[in-house]
Amino acid sequence: MLSFKSSSDNSTGSGWLARLRDGLTKTRERLGDRLSGLFGAARPLDDAFYEELEAALLMADVGPAASARLIESLRARARRDSIVDSAQLKQALGAALREMLEPVAVPLDPGGRKPFVIMLVGVNGSGKTTSIGKLARYFQAQGKSVLLAAGDTFRAAAREQLIVWGERNNVAVITQQSGDAAAVIYDAVNAAVARGTDIVLADTAGRLPTQLHLMEEIRKVKRVIAKALPGAPHEVLLVLDANTGQNALAQVRAFDDALKVTGLVLTKLDGTAKGGAIAAIARERPIPVRFVGVGEGLDDLRPFNAGEFVTALLD
Repeated sequence: MLSFKSSSDNSTGSGWLARLRDGLTKTRERLGDRLSGLFGAARPLDDAFYEELEAALLMADVGPAASARLIESLRARARRDSIVDSAQLKQALGAALREMLEPVAVPLDPGGRKPFVIMLVGVNGSGKTTSIGKLARYFQAQGKSVLLAAGDTFRAAAREQLIVWGERNNVAVITQQSGDAAAVIYDAVNAAVARGTDIVLADTAGRLPTQLHLMEEIRKVKRVIAKALPGAPHEVLLVLDANTGQNALAQVRAFDDALKVTGLVLTKLDGTAKGGAIAAIARERPIPVRFVGVGEGLDDLRPFNAGEFVTALLD
């Protein structure tokens, strides 16, 4: 069964920023221990300083390519703005990080497509089923009708989770006791067309990119959805567990190569010190980051905002 905590300040932006900041505590602390020494007192901006800063970024799983790009940007800003000591450079780091993340901070827009079909994929344990529950809540709050497709036919618990969530929140769930994922989702899309439903959220079984037969199966699911509704799925969301750090980038590459992923959901930021991986993804595989999650509450999955993320991470 799904177990969600409620949030008392769901409607306020400041409340969300506070939860985001709390969620990024472990990542910020890993960075902060080093950054406080680097930025806390005036130090010359020599090679030793930049090497220590790059090491701090790597410790937060920002990744080699993104860390090197940030250091390059900071060196250029220091020269351009005549910054001569480290105490003045923290604001520049925030600006450089925002510049890196803003291109992938693209909100999900269903536009006029109805039903708007969203297919969720990812490895086992990434949080797909829970994310579907939170996304359903998100779209309902926008006044949209939602239908769930229990396409994870490998795990009975996943199907049961969706059924329970649907009953409690008056959301229709299309499921089968047996059958393959493609058939379940095909039926769900047809049901959504017939009912005039706004959003279809299609769950799929978790799989590793190395399981080639399962990756071929997920390609089949996508093809079958297109047969049910030309142009669908309109969004292929890859759900990533932030705890995987740099491994998340490998998952992005594999699933994108197989399915042409259109958006990312980064979950469990509150349980990891590896939140910097989002910068690695933005640098090396800049797929839009649609949502980030920082807790178990229904409202703890929100659209990704680069400025909020950087503020919560560095301030």
